[in-house]
Amino acid sequence: MNLPDKKFIASFDIDAQNTFTPVCPQELPVAEGDQIAGELNAQAKYASLRLASRDAHTMSALWLSDAEHAPLTPIEGHPDLDIRWPAHAIIGTKGFDFIDGLDPEAYDFQIFKGIEPDKHPYGACYHDLKNSLSTGAIEYLRCHGITTVICGGLATDYCVKNTVLQLKAAGFDVILNKAACRGIAPATIDAAMEEMTAAGVKFINCAAELAE
Repeated sequence: MNLPDKKFIASFDIDAQNTFTPVCPQELPVAEGDQIAGELNAQAKYASLRLASRDAHTMSALWLSDAEHAPLTPIEGHPDLDIRWPAHAIIGTKGFDFIDGLDPEAYDFQIFKGIEPDKHPYGACYHDLKNSLSTGAIEYLRCHGITTVICGGLATDYCVKNTVLQLKAAGFDVILNKAACRGIAPATIDAAMEEMTAAGVKFINCAAELAE
């Protein structure tokens, strides 16, 4: 794969948190979600900047499921909420923390998303579902002259897909490292891959391919 000079490349670890792994089975566990740190660290060696996003939720969130409102049921009347979810990535809990193998001090820029109780974004570039309230990620990349972003994280079919599409829409070349991602279900993973392919995203099977 032809890469630009390292100074034009950033790596982006998207929601690589315990909440999306078997470490937190009562939250939103993704199979093998705790096994991607090595690939995320490997891809970062090809970049001059490293970013991370984290879900950062509170127990006052309006999208929380409960006995009367099952997970995945629709929410009406809130423009930045779509469906209900179990409690996950609550600030101060183990679920909020990075997965083992990632150093919180290794990042040049970190994004906390979903702090507001009336918002539940998926992509890491915007705080709202309309992609209008920036998290600063796009501006940060632009002001540092970044043209190419290597991505990985959790989960492929939700926050990774949405972040990748947001970056593409902002004009970046985006490379998705498949070995640095895990997804929820085969059908939604396949659909996400098709959507990203149609948007012009490039794919690698593992970080070692970046050296070729």
